Amino acid sequence: MRLSELGEFGLLAELERRGLVRALDAEGVVLADGVVLTQDTLVEGVHFRLEWTSWRDLGYKAAAVNLSDLAALGAEPEVLLVSLALRPETDAERVVELYAGIAESGVPVAGGDTTQAESLIVAVTAVGRSGRVPGRAGAVPGDAVVVTGPLGGAAAGLHVLREGLRGFPELVARHRRPPLRLVEGRRLARVAHAMVDLSDGIAGDAARIAERSGCRIVLEPDRIPRAPRIEEVADLPFWTMGEDYELLAALAPADAERLDVTVVGHCAEGEGVEPADLAGWDSFRPRG
Repeated sequence: MRLSELGEFGLLAELERRGLVRALDAEGVVLADGVVLTQDTLVEGVHFRLEWTSWRDLGYKAAAVNLSDLAALGAEPEVLLVSLALRPETDAERVVELYAGIAESGVPVAGGDTTQAESLIVAVTAVGRSGRVPGRAGAVPGDAVVVTGPLGGAAAGLHVLREGLRGFPELVARHRRPPLRLVEGRRLARVAHAMVDLSDGIAGDAARIAERSGCRIVLEPDRIPRAPRIEEVADLPFWTMGEDYELLAALAPADAERLDVTVVGHCAEGEGVEPADLAGWDSFRPRG
């Protein structure tokens, strides 16, 4: 079966079924003494275009998407490892700009690798330490489902860039520079039964919790906060499309009220995610 038919989640499930990967119950790897690791890769032409993104913004985003996983692990970041594949004719000053963007995250770079390639690839591994990792498998019926901030700004910002629209700088910034929810992640991790970051869209990421926890997640679209002005960009469901890098957590309703986070649904008996027609991002499936 082709990857375009199997999809990213299907591929991971097949690898796990064959015993070739393990520990998919959290947004990263959990080691002894609270050490956690996570890794993400940004590929030119797939995740970014240099016509729309400065090298400095690219560096910041490469760090931010990894730190978002650490936030979902309830972790305090310690170091980043950065690997680059790039064209030999690349101006070295551009690479300096990229590293300056990474440095804006406030987390030091402690190593990595470089090699040549026909397109730019930035792979970052983030290392941190967590006192408690909620993971994906602990949600139970009756839990509230919450998010840490508004959705849709990143996808709308990408649409603005792709279509050459003017007048939406705040949405473009949301696409280029995702929020860092590390403080919120550590606060939620103390009580959350399950937690993920919203990289692939709220439905797809909620499905990870639902599958691992053996429950059904019921989302209430009218309660999901939307980034301001996305409806002015186009009549599209940007809030479902991913790259928001907010956190999605399942926790007791009393804890949700105490922490003053936005409730967007609940966990129930059953399986899957409702509504069932919310699309999201899949690395291997073309988007319409």
